[in-house]
Formats: sequence, C-alpha cells, structure tokens
Amino acid sequence: MLVSMKNMAGNQAGEIELSDAIFAASINKPLMHQALVRQLANARLGTHKTKGRSEVRGGGRKPWRQKGTGRARQGSTRSPNWVGGGTVFGPTPRKYTKDMPRKMRRAAIRSALSVKAASDQIVVVDNLAMDVPKTKDMIQTLENLGLSTQSALIVLAEKDETVQRSTNNLCNAKTILANYLNIRDLLGFDTILITKDAVDHIENWLAPQASAIRDEV
Repeated sequence: MLVSMKNMAGNQAGEIELSDAIFAASINKPLMHQALVRQLANARLGTHKTKGRSEVRGGGRKPWRQKGTGRARQGSTRSPNWVGGGTVFGPTPRKYTKDMPRKMRRAAIRSALSVKAASDQIVVVDNLAMDVPKTKDMIQTLENLGLSTQSALIVLAEKDETVQRSTNNLCNAKTILANYLNIRDLLGFDTILITKDAVDHIENWLAPQASAIRDEV
C-alpha cells in the first residue's frame, strides 16, 4: 500500500510503502471486539465493596416483640429492608482480568490498523520534533496536517518528552509509543498520526512472519 508522506508544515514529503500484511489485512470485527473487551476488563480495579447485613453496625437486638404490636415481625434493624441495613447480593472485590493469546491480540491490532487505512484515517509524517515543549506549536502542526477538527493518536517510535509535553494539554490528541500500540486507542481516535520511524517499528513488531519466529523461539 503506497501512501503519501507529509512534513510538519503539511507539505508533501514523498511516499511510503505500508505493509499490506498489517495495513491491508483482513478485518475481523469480532476479534477486535474481543480484544477491546479484554483491555477494558483488565483495566478495572475490582475494588468495589458493599456491606451485607452481617457487616453493618448495629441491629443486635430485636426492635420489638414478635407478637402483639400489630406491626410486621422484625428481627433486626439492619436487615436489607431497613434504612441503614445491609445490601443483598452487593458487589464484592473480584478480578475482571481476561486472557487472550498473543497472536489474537496482534491480529486484532492489524485489523484495527487496516480499518483506519481503508478509511484514509492514517497520516504519516517524515519527522515530528520540536525545540521546546509548546502546546501552541502542536496545535499548529495538527492544523497543518488537517487534523484540527479530529481527534488524533500520535504514534512515536521513541520517547520524545518535548512532543509529549506539547500534547498533554490537548483534549483531542494523545501521544503513544509504537510498542505500546493497543486496540482501545486505535479505535478511540479519529485519525492515527504516525512518524516514519514508528511505521518501521510497527511493521517489524506486527509482521506475521516475525511474530511466528519469535513465538517459536
């Protein structure tokens, strides 16, 4: 797949060949959904907790005698039908983690990248560098690339604190390293802005042949 490559000023800077095995792979929507559900589930802390009737304070004595008052029989003021009583079948701490084979996770990422590429939602820049961290400069760069009205996921090959700090205050943009690429961010942003070096890193990481070799070792 041959796509145009731009510079930070938004001008044409040549063309780049994207691997069809990664950016034009078969799209598997159920697999992408499974990977997204797994990532969202694994992000849950599972620390929710409510108290049952045996854990709330009070209610040690019977509020009134069993018969003769005309009222319904009650054994404790902390039963679930009382204000301040315990919760029935409330949430308790648990783990939400889900397992998914590595090959399936990588195939889901390839599907997501292919969806973005098919929709012309991938923009490749030759280089993304700034002298000082400045949000205004990042806004101008996104405008030059035609991404001012869209949310953008900026994928870098290596950590660049200047670029990351220039993006931190933008609500519609986020920076991420290529080796931390994940299904949630790919599907959560309108456009993927990738540097040329990050493209090489992604292709080396997600190439089906390379993945199979690493798994065998």
